[in-house]
Amino acid sequence: MELRHLHYFIAVAEELHFSRAAERLCISQPPLSQQIRDLEEELGVKLFERTKRHVHLTEAGKVFLDRSYLLLAQLEQAIAATQRIGRGEVGQLAIGFVDSAMYTSLPEMLKGFREQFPEVELRLQEMTTAQQIQALYDKQIDVGIVRSAISEPGLKVECLLPESLVLALPENHLLSAQTQVSLSTLADEFFILFPAKLGPLFYEQIMNSCEQAGFRPKVAQEAVQMQTIIGLVAAGLGIAIVPASMQNFHRSGVIYRPLQEQISNTGLYLAWRQHDSSPVVSAFLNLLQKTAQWESNYDDT
Repeated sequence: MELRHLHYFIAVAEELHFSRAAERLCISQPPLSQQIRDLEEELGVKLFERTKRHVHLTEAGKVFLDRSYLLLAQLEQAIAATQRIGRGEVGQLAIGFVDSAMYTSLPEMLKGFREQFPEVELRLQEMTTAQQIQALYDKQIDVGIVRSAISEPGLKVECLLPESLVLALPENHLLSAQTQVSLSTLADEFFILFPAKLGPLFYEQIMNSCEQAGFRPKVAQEAVQMQTIIGLVAAGLGIAIVPASMQNFHRSGVIYRPLQEQISNTGLYLAWRQHDSSPVVSAFLNLLQKTAQWESNYDDT
């Protein structure tokens, strides 16, 4: 039995007239009559009572009509569900993110994705860049949102949000009077840094920039969370170079000043497995591409 047999049967059952059913199906009557006879032979039951003037459904035909409607409805539901999955509208998406990402426009982007794809379950997990890299390899997350332009085999990386770095100072610091601060004036300061082993590229960016300014930073303290770093600055334990979006984290006792020197390759970056064919991942990346207007186009090939 083929799907067309059901369509032929339903047309005849609804019209109760072979000529009208054939016209409705855009076929001639003799092939339609033959298809119905073939169906009856395959089922081993008579579906229609035929006279010269009338066509009626048998009791078996009435039951088969109800079941045919149900079968076609289930098929349509299966097709629709399959197409929605193929478009990335249903499923799960595990996202890792650095804590400072929550002070950028990322929350609005996530909100937009949830509104457009309400049936995708988002699982968000705060992780360091190093943890996200490992989690991508272990398939514990599908997309990572990291603080540096990482380069790892098997992973693709795109800049989501370019972002400058700023200097976080205790509010009573002598440098607070300056509208811009040069790195060279920080040679004698104590720094609060993100640990090198958890964010090596971000750590190296700061270290290399300071070395280019003629000094190597004196490390007073390391902290994993950007909020903790800001809190330590407020406590007067040192200064810190942080993403500009951290200015949205309001903490008394801290002021921010732009740096005269531009530190390259800063911002938020998306990372995902290069050959990940998940429609949900593709939908997420495509939406963020449109929202953030990436400088280079996302290519899922």
